[in-house]
Amino acid sequence: MPSKSPIQLWLALKAIPRLSINKKLQLVEQCGIEALFNNKIPLSTLPLTAKQQAAIQAPNWQAIDQIIADSHACQSEIIPYDDARYSRLLKEIHDPPLVLFVQGNLALLNTMQIALVGSRACTASGKETAQNIAADLTKLGVVITSGLAMGIDAFAHVGALKCDNSTVAVVATGLDIVYPSRHRKLATDILNRGGAIVSEFPPGTLPKPGHFPKRNRLISGLSQGVVVIEAALKSGSLITARTALEQNREVFAVPSAIYNEQAKGCHQLIKQGAKLVENVADIMEEFDATLISELNLIKGSSLLADKANNERAVVPQKNNGVSAQPKTENKDLFIDPLLASVGYEITPIDIVVSRSQLPTDVVLTKLTMLELEGLVTSVPGGYLRL
Repeated sequence: MPSKSPIQLWLALKAIPRLSINKKLQLVEQCGIEALFNNKIPLSTLPLTAKQQAAIQAPNWQAIDQIIADSHACQSEIIPYDDARYSRLLKEIHDPPLVLFVQGNLALLNTMQIALVGSRACTASGKETAQNIAADLTKLGVVITSGLAMGIDAFAHVGALKCDNSTVAVVATGLDIVYPSRHRKLATDILNRGGAIVSEFPPGTLPKPGHFPKRNRLISGLSQGVVVIEAALKSGSLITARTALEQNREVFAVPSAIYNEQAKGCHQLIKQGAKLVENVADIMEEFDATLISELNLIKGSSLLADKANNERAVVPQKNNGVSAQPKTENKDLFIDPLLASVGYEITPIDIVVSRSQLPTDVVLTKLTMLELEGLVTSVPGGYLRL
């Protein structure tokens, strides 16, 4: 057999059916990857099925070469496990990808990364919090990593880009596909600003439910820690937090108002021992003191959007003189963009105007309608979502 490149050999290893990543790496450690595919190893002595032995003896080199050609076509590089550019942190996890497909800045694979993840259906406050966390961390030289998903993931990437810094997006598709498709411009911006898009799936791979938990373990595996911003009790972000714990990574959670359904997952994480985050120092003090010094950390720098606006999460009292109306059945009001602009913490009128991009008189009229329908309530300092 003509000699094969390391990329071809690692793709052939990846293609062995029904064999775990861990066992494939054990084969490489035991036999050496070149010897394994050069028919120098008596495969009958190894604990392999007949199909697995056949995949080693006669790999589908045509299919493997097609993967390589498709990768070049979408301007991505294939980084095998033994490549010096492969992420050192990923090698620490139980099931590291045998190959990474990477578009953009390969050097980011081995930088200090913090992952920001959270709800797809985030609140306006969550959006601002994600952007501010990302901005504050990138100003310290930290690379923001997330999943290019709707909601918190996207706003984390945007927050980094607004500071003209690079960010890493880990995706659950081939790199020739942008999912969701509405994030094509965001993906392009990430690459144009010196960022990277990473996948373990070859080109042509469509988004499937089973791919996202695999993607999540890479988000946490590439990072020193994971910050969860708004997550319901049943949320993919909690899967990322769990994999982070399994990988011995730091887990952080941003609290919110107790009536915010999108915060209940964060509160659960805090109860289970995740560190509560109020400012960037809460994150960075968990890491090496020398690193903090080098990054010129300023204790108490502003992080959360509600702190920047002097807002506070409060629990509305049922008997505080405000007569809460039963919630409306009018579904049109539930999807009113203005409702998303009112947080579960006290939200001043000017903040609602800023978030909704509507004239003040229109905002006041709509808030009155929402209050009459029992969806918001007026309190000293602004409005609360119910």
